[in-house]
Amino acid sequence: MSQLKTGILLVNLGTPDAPTAKAVKRYLAQFLHDRRVVDTNRFIWCPLLHWIILPSRSPKVAKLYQEVWTDEGSPLLVYSRKQQQALAARLPDTPVELAMTYGSPSVNQALERLQRQNVQRLVVLPMYPQYSCSTTGAAWDAISAEFKKRRDLPEVVFIRDYAQHPQYIAALAQSIKDSFVQHGQPDLLLFSYHGIPQRYANEGDDYPLRCEATTQAVVAALGLSESQYKMTYQSRFGREAWLQPYTDETLKALPAQGVKRVQVICPGFSADCLETIEEIDKQNREFFMAQGGESYRYIPALNDSPAHIDLLQALVTGK
Repeated sequence: MSQLKTGILLVNLGTPDAPTAKAVKRYLAQFLHDRRVVDTNRFIWCPLLHWIILPSRSPKVAKLYQEVWTDEGSPLLVYSRKQQQALAARLPDTPVELAMTYGSPSVNQALERLQRQNVQRLVVLPMYPQYSCSTTGAAWDAISAEFKKRRDLPEVVFIRDYAQHPQYIAALAQSIKDSFVQHGQPDLLLFSYHGIPQRYANEGDDYPLRCEATTQAVVAALGLSESQYKMTYQSRFGREAWLQPYTDETLKALPAQGVKRVQVICPGFSADCLETIEEIDKQNREFFMAQGGESYRYIPALNDSPAHIDLLQALVTGK
């Protein structure tokens, strides 16, 4: 590493502070106000958001969070903290902080803690394997906004993504192999990535290309044929067309095509969260089984597994 004192900042999306309508409303308001996430005209979007979407959506989303909430808190925050702590244990002389683009712990709080430790060189690792303007770009914006308030700035290393990093691909491939050994090889392995509006990709966001790069690298590592896997996109919101094919519609259609046993992995999520635990492992399981599916397995995110911490260490140290 550089002779300058280095600090590490892990950044993920965020989560409500509690599984309540009030906390979810506060979180969604911050999240959905970000132009990186929703770039609709503010005169149209803000009244729609505050008068219709937040009042109606917050109680519904709170109920979903209540289903996945643990004694330790939100799964995303719990796993993110474990990642931070495990990485810090590997790098005892290097401060490691965690920030969420939306909610707590905030970017401002994390940067202040690093500043108090006299960090002169900052390595920022957004916890999104595949770059998107709506995730990695939003993390960049949040950090830049805080830096605008400061006179003294550190040297900054910003890791754009790691969609094809050999250790990332190896960790994903091994988790899939382990699942196949435990549960048997499925008729189809489904790679489900979080979606973005198709328009974002049309306007230059290379996110779908990065997802494809990850999928192809994992498929090559596993030696799968084209008929043994499929790639889809989940979690769409609103009426605008998003990246396709859609995960839920695909799973509903598969049993009629003779695909009765599936395993699903979500390589775009570095930690399990509402979108994997509730949406993929519960909702989409129900869609598939209701249409005649016989076996459905969700392969967990890498979370705080040793292989994942190895990867994070390699990314932030460049070794």
